[in-house]
Order: sequence, then structure tokens, then C-alpha cells
Amino acid sequence: MNSSTANNTEQSGPVGPPHVHHMDAPTAYGSAKLGMWLFLGTEILLFGGLFTAFAIFRFLYLDQYAAASSHLDWKMGGLNTMVLIFSSFLVALAVDAAQHGDNAKVRRNILITIVCGFIFLIIKYFEYSGKYHHGLFPGGQTGIGDFLFGAPEHVDRAMEFNSPAFNAKYKSFFGLYYCMTALHALHVVIGMGLLFWVYLKACKNRFSPDYYTPVEMGGLYWHLVDLIWIYLFPLLYLVG
Repeated sequence: MNSSTANNTEQSGPVGPPHVHHMDAPTAYGSAKLGMWLFLGTEILLFGGLFTAFAIFRFLYLDQYAAASSHLDWKMGGLNTMVLIFSSFLVALAVDAAQHGDNAKVRRNILITIVCGFIFLIIKYFEYSGKYHHGLFPGGQTGIGDFLFGAPEHVDRAMEFNSPAFNAKYKSFFGLYYCMTALHALHVVIGMGLLFWVYLKACKNRFSPDYYTPVEMGGLYWHLVDLIWIYLFPLLYLVG
């Protein structure tokens, strides 16, 4: 290396990492929204497969599925439907509040939405517990079921899920019922966690007319959770 090159190197100093160009706000917002819609599309495909399986078996065993559906409590299912519809309304209000920079209103509506999520899960717990105590629960009355719902005092063994006398078509119905509703409940829990993160950001007054992306993305996810249940309720509870 000649002296002039060495001097130029010394003057320029050490070479640092390349400069990272951050996306402008509209581009970042568009990317986040596109990513969320793509993710929601995969969720629709997941539940769509379960809906399709249920529709096929219901067509093949209509009478048995109608009889099995009669063991579900449509009042509990209807109450949960109203809870989730109300929570979706609150999320929409939270998004509107964030777009206007009203962080206090965002906090209030998001917090009530999370409470609605807890109410939904509590109702679902009592519904599962009732099925367990009547023997309509996979696994019978042993192990984790006793821990979650308590040991039943009386079970009609002729109707117990694992009994040979239990109609195989009933098993098909309740198998899909627990698969779809438990998976949906998991999404409710994830949505509550996401909304709680939004709530924490609102506590720091982070949202304004220029920045409300987390509220809208969380709202989109919660609306999907509600929409799935709106399809699950008539499909499972009103099939008979």
C-alpha cells in the first residue's frame, strides 16, 4: 500500500456498518396490514378445513349429528356469542379512539374487551365441565379431567364418551366439537394477550392520528376470532 492510500484510509477512519434506511410511516403501515391479512388468511384456511370436515360428516350422519347437538347448551353458546359481538364493537371503538389520539378511550375499551374474553372462557369452562360430568368428554373421568372439572358424583355410563355403547357418530361430533372450540379458545387467549400489549402501549400514550397500527392489527385479529365463533355457534349448537 502506497503512502497516499494509507493516508486516505487513516483520514476516512474505520469503516462502520452500512446505514439502514427505515421505512416511512405509510409504507410500514401498509406492510403491517398486508402481513396481518396474510396471517388471517392462514387462520381461515385452518378453520376452513375443520368446517369442511364437519359439513361432510353432518351430511353423512345428519340424524346422529342432530341428536348429539341436542346435548349442547345453546343458551351458553348464545351468551358467548353476544359477549364476543359486544367485544368486537368495543375493539372498533378502540381503533377509532386511537386514530383520534384518545389513549384513555383506547385503554378503557381494550380493557373491557379483555374482560369479555375472560367471561367467554369462564362460560366455556362451565360448559366443558357440564359435558365432563355427563361423560361426554374425551378421556372419561380420569386424569386431567378430574383435575380441571372435579370428580363427578354420578355418570351415566351408557352415555360415557369412551363406553363401547357410545354411538360412534356421537364420538365424531364431539371430537370435532372439542377440537374446534378448544382451538378457538386458544385463539381467544392469544388475542387477549395481544390486546393487553396494546393496552400497555396506550398506558404510555403512544397512539396518535399518525400512529395507531398496533390497535388496528390487534383489532383485526380479534374480529377474526369473533367471526369464527359466529360460524361455530350455529354449526355446532343449532345443527339439530
